[in-house]
Amino acid sequence: MQLGRVIGRVWSTVKNSGLDGQRLLVVQPVTPELKPAGKLLICADCTGAGAGELIYWCRGRESSFPFLPVEVQTDATIVGIVDAVDYWPEP
Repeated sequence: MQLGRVIGRVWSTVKNSGLDGQRLLVVQPVTPELKPAGKLLICADCTGAGAGELIYWCRGRESSFPFLPVEVQTDATIVGIVDAVDYWPEP
């Protein structure tokens, strides 16, 4: 799982039928120091995350597991909302 920040939403009138009713959010991956890292991505959302929230997301086949038994065609899914981050860098 990786950290990210929700920075927007995506609306689509035509999409795979497996994505009907699913929210799609724009996510900026971040480092443990909460600095932007990497390209923006679109994630399905199973948590109800909102704009500006710190989240964690997964990628690959596991990203469809939160929606079982429905088979959702997704490559990245928000699976949690982060309440706090405690980070101690190595000396």
